[in-house]
Amino acid sequence: MSILIVRGPHGSGHSLTADLLYNLQQQAFQAGRTLELRACGALSDFIALVCAARSDATEFVLLDPGDLTPEMRAHPEAGLCEAIDDLRAPYIDVHDDFGDGIECCAGLHKPPVATVIINGNIGSGYRIGLSLALRRLRIGLQRGERVANDSLRDQRNGCER
Repeated sequence: MSILIVRGPHGSGHSLTADLLYNLQQQAFQAGRTLELRACGALSDFIALVCAARSDATEFVLLDPGDLTPEMRAHPEAGLCEAIDDLRAPYIDVHDDFGDGIECCAGLHKPPVATVIINGNIGSGYRIGLSLALRRLRIGLQRGERVANDSLRDQRNGCER
C-alpha cells in the first residue's frame, strides 16, 4: 500500500461514507498509488495501527484520531508519541474540529507535514490531506528521478559522487 489512513472513532455526522472512500481511492489510483483505511475504536488500537504502519509498504500516513483526542491528552504515557516518532513515512494530521490536534505529541522529533482541520467536514479534510500527500510523493519521485539521472550522467562522464 502507498497511503494509509488511520482513523479513530467518530460520532454521528462525521462518518466516512463508502462513496467518499471510493473517491479517495480513485484519486490515489489516478496518481499511481493505493489507499487503505484502517479504523479503530480505542486508543490502544489506534497506537497499534500507527506502529504497524512503520512495517508496511507505507509511503504516507493520514492520522485522524477522531473522538480519541481527549483520551490521547489524558494518557500521554500510552505510547502514541513514540509510535508516531517511529513512523518511517511522513504523516498528516486530519481533523474535523479545531482543537482536536495531536498536540500531546508536540515534542516529537518528526512533526506532521501538515495539519488539516476543516470544521465539521472530515471528507474535505481527507481530500485536502490526500492531495497534499500525493503532491509530496510526486515531488519526492521527481527529485529521486533527477538524482538518478544525475548519477547516470556522471557515470557516463567518468565522474564519481
